Amino acid sequence: MWWIVAAVAAVSLWYWLFIRPHKYWLERGVKPVTSGFLMGDTLRAFLRQQSLADMVEMVYKTSPNTRYTGSYQFFQPILLIKDPDLIKQITVKDFDHFLDHRNVFPEDSEPIFSKNLFSLSGKKWRDMRSTLSPAFTSSKMKYMFTLILQSGEQFVNYFLKKDENFITVEMKDTLTRFTNDVIANTAFGVECDSLSDRNNEFYLMGKEAINFTGFWKNLRFFGLILMPKIAKFFKLTIFSKDVSDFFTNLVTSNIQSREKHGIVRPDMIHLLLEARKNGLKHDEKQLVQDAGFAAVEESEIHKDPKNTKLKITDQDITAQALVFFFAGFDSVAALMCFMAHELAVNPDVQKKLLLEVDETLDFCKGKITYEALLGMKYMDMVVSETLRKWPNAVVSDRVCTKAYTIEPKFPDEEPVHLDINDAVSFPVYGIHRDPHYYPEPERFDPERFNDENKVNINPYTYMPFGAGPRNCIGSRFALLETKTLFFYILSHFELVPVEKTQIPLVLSKTQLNLSSENGFWLGLRKRCKI
Repeated sequence: MWWIVAAVAAVSLWYWLFIRPHKYWLERGVKPVTSGFLMGDTLRAFLRQQSLADMVEMVYKTSPNTRYTGSYQFFQPILLIKDPDLIKQITVKDFDHFLDHRNVFPEDSEPIFSKNLFSLSGKKWRDMRSTLSPAFTSSKMKYMFTLILQSGEQFVNYFLKKDENFITVEMKDTLTRFTNDVIANTAFGVECDSLSDRNNEFYLMGKEAINFTGFWKNLRFFGLILMPKIAKFFKLTIFSKDVSDFFTNLVTSNIQSREKHGIVRPDMIHLLLEARKNGLKHDEKQLVQDAGFAAVEESEIHKDPKNTKLKITDQDITAQALVFFFAGFDSVAALMCFMAHELAVNPDVQKKLLLEVDETLDFCKGKITYEALLGMKYMDMVVSETLRKWPNAVVSDRVCTKAYTIEPKFPDEEPVHLDINDAVSFPVYGIHRDPHYYPEPERFDPERFNDENKVNINPYTYMPFGAGPRNCIGSRFALLETKTLFFYILSHFELVPVEKTQIPLVLSKTQLNLSSENGFWLGLRKRCKI
């Protein structure tokens, strides 16, 4: 009889561990419920049979004409919010119920990582966001613009010095070197030229910091997510000791040198030091009326002078500089890669943008200004459409921090009760490619964002930088950096397809971030100006 008892126990344990978790939403009246065996909806992405973006779009389409659907990431139940009005309700109107992001890694897995703005929660996040918010206004972006210009000039001069009419490049490698140099210059106070000096220490350490490929790195990465207690016992961290020590020592020595010698640079470290010393104030008046359609507005709660002035430590400054690096190194480079690809395969779009570049260059007498760059309407339309079709954050999330009920709106709905720590997500990639909001979503059409059409776009169907008070603090910087580089490139070159250009582009199944399966191979053809 013992084997019968053992079999019953094994089946019961199997049910409790692997089957019951996937009944979470069904028990709460959420239908239909999408599910995948063991790994939830992430199974095919985990097995590298599907890109993360394609997975998000697949789940989004699974239950059409519903405001939400149940999904699972591994064994974690996540409510997928599809309705723009409900997204607004959760991210803005009822934000106090959904303050935090889902913390994928345990808080003490990495001292630097746990202190960055994205990872902080509750009051710690509110205080840090309010403290940092004034450093990302338009006047502060203009303050750092000169450093971005230096990197843009350096980038284009590298190719001009080759004195060749046609140059074939893999854009991902090339553009990550540009974003590396911009971040090194603007966030860490270090000048780099990663195209000429391809193995400089900053670039190599940056590549190492975002590299999660390979068996042992994948094991460490998923171990931190799935088995945080075991990971903690074995002292597994997100970054290697070399990476952590490099960035910590870099920022600490930089701060010490500036304070000792009174050095002032128009960069992020200086702004953070000013915030620590005197605090920063929000600009009452923006220098430019509109930084771009995709730029997110800072919530009023971050501008409230009553919010606590946070004491900023050197480690806090290191953490913010490092997350700035993470966001800027790969994500902004990816935006640039997709934009370059779309311009190359849509020559009619590129022709219009080239005309605007030439007109702006003439207007500025050969030297681009901050105001002139942000006044380029078609440039902004192209960037906005790139972010619509290829949003880097293919999905965004929030964690329920106070019990919440989604009231029924239609006859087939029931009240959905969310408990503390329940997670909701917003399928940005799926919404951006929904033909109900964007007809012919696969077509690259910047005219969606012209003056006549953009006023009809629901803000909660366009979320490349998130939504609500917890949106991306660096949207203005990312847009400024992207527009600056393309202004310099298109002033001298046209982007054209080459034999290795993948048309149509297929998303990589092996990378977590949005990327092309076969890289971004394009040609730079020198322009003949009359």
